[in-house]
Amino acid sequence: MMLNQSLIEMPTTWRCGRFLFDFTKRKRPIVMGILNATPDSFSDGGRFRNAQDAIAQAEIMIANGVDLIDIGGESTRPGAVPVSLEEELDRVLPVIEALKNCGVPLSIDTYKSETMRQALLAGIDCVNDIWALRQEGAVDAVTNIKECGIVLMHMQCDPLTMQFNPEYQDVTGEVIQFLKDRAAFLIEKGVSSDRIAIDPGFGFGKSLEHNLTMLSRFNAFTKLGYPVLAGISRKSMIGKVTGKETNERVAPSVAAAIMAADRGAKIIRVHDVAETVDALKLWEAVNF
Repeated sequence: MMLNQSLIEMPTTWRCGRFLFDFTKRKRPIVMGILNATPDSFSDGGRFRNAQDAIAQAEIMIANGVDLIDIGGESTRPGAVPVSLEEELDRVLPVIEALKNCGVPLSIDTYKSETMRQALLAGIDCVNDIWALRQEGAVDAVTNIKECGIVLMHMQCDPLTMQFNPEYQDVTGEVIQFLKDRAAFLIEKGVSSDRIAIDPGFGFGKSLEHNLTMLSRFNAFTKLGYPVLAGISRKSMIGKVTGKETNERVAPSVAAAIMAADRGAKIIRVHDVAETVDALKLWEAVNF
């Protein structure tokens, strides 16, 4: 796939609400810690459903060196059934309120425009959307807040059907084209390019072969010039390769994080913050 050569630049900064990540100063990727305030997420569903438990988990992640906390109130695992707006807001807003001055940026993992709007008003710094802002009202929600970070993810179909029979002629090229088009659309709407990060969407409408191809060719995504997020932690692709159950996938998840970092990932979304931070510190010491 041919890319516009003017776009092939490594990002120097990423604006994330009240925070600015400067990639000329930091070499290791941003560690985005996953905080699921849900009863049914694939890895830790139910553990942090109570707001106090979620807040305690966030405090542990901060102590372990997390750079960004991604708060979600609705599972998007394969086959997940959507929840109502009211239920999602009830799950996430108390957590955001409690953590908004915790010293690290906060992200909201949602595709609902009203959740985005209320979370941003409550003090969230970034919107992480599996639908890449394709749902009604989502673009307006992020353009009304001039500095919030945005993560655009690729997904084929939707969480209910995405794993039925995903097909691509060229998975890497097709995902790149989609993310390039979505980012260009936002820029046309007045969004500054330094607010945009992209996510190829491991496990979202991809087979094991697709996922492994994207990981092996991950550096191709960086050529669009936006920070690229790698979200591989504990996913089924790791289970299929290793034969390990979800809670036994820490070591291969950390290995995948290092593979992504080697191939240019700037953001690593993980369940296991302490282990990933330590591994990336060693990776940084060796490489820089």
